Amino acid sequence: MNKAIGMVEYKTVSTGIKAADRIVKTAEVELIQAQTVCPGKFIILFSGDLSAVRVAVDAVQKEYPESLIDSFVLGNPHESIFKALTCTSEIEEVSALGVIETFTGASAIVAADHAAKTAQVDIFEIRVCRGMCGKSYVLLTGSVASVTEAVESSVALIREEGMILDFAIIPSPSKDFVKTLI
Repeated sequence: MNKAIGMVEYKTVSTGIKAADRIVKTAEVELIQAQTVCPGKFIILFSGDLSAVRVAVDAVQKEYPESLIDSFVLGNPHESIFKALTCTSEIEEVSALGVIETFTGASAIVAADHAAKTAQVDIFEIRVCRGMCGKSYVLLTGSVASVTEAVESSVALIREEGMILDFAIIPSPSKDFVKTLI
């Protein structure tokens, strides 16, 4: 089975709800999240076989294009993505801290997956559109070289789509500050 995740992000709640219903009626997928996020957007995150996820995303992109903000299909997502989305990653030490801030939830998840597959880093949080006017961010850690490589590569990828907002690489963050993040 080719495990995959997909996401669509809509400008309006009503279109998002219609799209969520269409997704589960179109293909055999499992909803991970289908909810309203700031500022009144609606996100649908789901998993399943790669072909089912692709069919579902394609269906709602075609049926509801007017309110679509962003979307993705990731085949074989990095295993850290699921824990980072629920803030259940276990991180013992933050050597260097990387932050990738995006305009959409979909682009943050794509950036996180790319970062985790690019360099030896641990993704420990993906904040998707909650309480930030629709923006999202990724927090990751590892050696300074790994964090730099992962952040720079992910920023270049997301910049192509025009969805990067900002990023930071902190070589040796304060331990007191890090406690507030974990």
